[in-house]
Amino acid sequence: MRNFIKQTFASLVGTLLGLIIFGGLGTTGLFLLILAASSSKDTGPNVKDKSVLVFDLSMKITDGEPSSGELFQNTISGVDEDRMALRKVVETLEKARRDPRIVGIYVDATNTSQAGNVGYASLKEIRKALEEFRAAGKKIVAYGSDWSEKEYYVSSVADSIVLNPLGMMEVNGLSSQPMFLAGALQKYGIGVQVVRVGKFKGAVEPFILNKLSPENREQTQKLLDDVWGEWRTAVGASRKIEPNKLQAIADNQSLLEATQAKTSGLVDQVQYPDEVVADLKKFTNSDKEDKTFRQISLNSYAQVSGKSLGVERNSKNQIAVVYAEGEIVDGKGEDGQVGGDRFAKIFNKLRQDKDVKAVVLRINSPGGSATAAEVMQREVKLTREVKPVVVSMGDVAASGGYWIASDSNRIFAEPNTITGSIGVFGILFNGEKLANDNGITWDSVKTARYADSQTVSRPKSPQELEIYQRSVNRIYNMFLNKVSQGRKLPEQKVAEIAQGRVWSGEAAKEIGLVDEIGGLNTAIAYAAKQAKLGEDWEVQEYPRTSSFGERFFGRATEEARTAFGIKGAQLKQSNPLTAEFQKLQQEVEILQKMNDPQGVYARLPFNLKIE
Repeated sequence: MRNFIKQTFASLVGTLLGLIIFGGLGTTGLFLLILAASSSKDTGPNVKDKSVLVFDLSMKITDGEPSSGELFQNTISGVDEDRMALRKVVETLEKARRDPRIVGIYVDATNTSQAGNVGYASLKEIRKALEEFRAAGKKIVAYGSDWSEKEYYVSSVADSIVLNPLGMMEVNGLSSQPMFLAGALQKYGIGVQVVRVGKFKGAVEPFILNKLSPENREQTQKLLDDVWGEWRTAVGASRKIEPNKLQAIADNQSLLEATQAKTSGLVDQVQYPDEVVADLKKFTNSDKEDKTFRQISLNSYAQVSGKSLGVERNSKNQIAVVYAEGEIVDGKGEDGQVGGDRFAKIFNKLRQDKDVKAVVLRINSPGGSATAAEVMQREVKLTREVKPVVVSMGDVAASGGYWIASDSNRIFAEPNTITGSIGVFGILFNGEKLANDNGITWDSVKTARYADSQTVSRPKSPQELEIYQRSVNRIYNMFLNKVSQGRKLPEQKVAEIAQGRVWSGEAAKEIGLVDEIGGLNTAIAYAAKQAKLGEDWEVQEYPRTSSFGERFFGRATEEARTAFGIKGAQLKQSNPLTAEFQKLQQEVEILQKMNDPQGVYARLPFNLKIE
């Protein structure tokens, strides 16, 4: 027996030592491999003279860089996702504007199934960068086959807009079609009780109504009118078409064939792809034998150094850009979420970092946990006492997203940003009827009246609802007070413009919730000015994303796939029925993310989507 134990122990030790040695050699080899890769000179892509930058509108555009988890998952799965951060897109377009080798931009709108992921506020920043490119005397050509308002909003900047002869152009205005679940919940015996403050707090309506309330309809209509009005003004200015003519097209034609689109002045040419390529080959002086025109993709060109063009900065003075993108949740949160504790830790660190002279908080969030929003707002306030904190609002910065913005030095938003929604709510589900209908019952033993108030086995009593309502009222009043102090507005005025109402960025500026209309770069420039940095500063982005190793393996995997001719699968556009099921799935996913310890939320209507 003793020998058996000795032999077993020796075997275990030997195995462990072997694993340690093997792991050590593997780690060392991996480290040497990465070191060798990093020491090799990376010259970047080769850009030929008279090249055209290709901007594919099917690209997925987000505020921040992809997280390390997303990079690793995509690398393992082999998914080839064309994705860039918004600031990188704008910076790359500015680099192309200054680069004499780049003579034009080709906006490819032929495959726009992924274009719906980005909102109008982000597209506004891209549109501005394209306008500056064109103002520098360089040419922009846009080509598509099925244009909707969103892609055309960007493409309308072009000198020449070309539509496929079989193509169509959709100009029928904007809409929002929320899904209501109250009937289904009632049918299956799931009880819903709501506590809320704010007559416009439409986030709870899908669970208690079967259509929009008059208040929610009013605010949604106003929001759509504001965004649509900006679309008509911007597109009309680019195409030299009166906004009222665009409205007439939307009201009377809606879907235009290629010849109709040209007659209406929405496009300049009707051509097949090969004809467009032939014209661009002449424009770039490409050889007749070349298969296509001289070009470089936006993703590839982004890797070209911009130092010689004056785009990239290098300074010890840092402006930290913190991306709060996604649902606000309690705790650390996961990828794609704004974890209150994680972001509070980032601000705490930046506040104590002497090299960080100012902070820009970029918000692209519908809100979420009120507790998490308060944790973040406290750190923003403490940081502002030490150095400037400027807020840049993206597509959405509402409810909890506005909560964390309210105590900054200055708030910037685009005219079509969705913001406001100053209100709070709680949703209380119970499965009593569902369970009883299936033969399930509960009984209770307790030591105090409210000991089982958290149960889902029954509806809440009037007394319990009163307790929840008091909690919601307290947090709502706290919300109002923070906005009043941060924005230097009387509480009575804040109470009037709050009530959970959603506003466009332009409307928010008029009522004092926003200071200036402008994008992320405008906010960064203001932060530099407030910190008195002149031109001596550089941007550092947070949360920090991929390590060098992850970038290395991502690039290696991409090169391997390219070498073997493997391309990522293109997601096909969903049919209408599938799209509705996906909308339902998104509703359920939002409920799963609701983790506020008090069950109180400051969030936009769940399914407010402009289409």
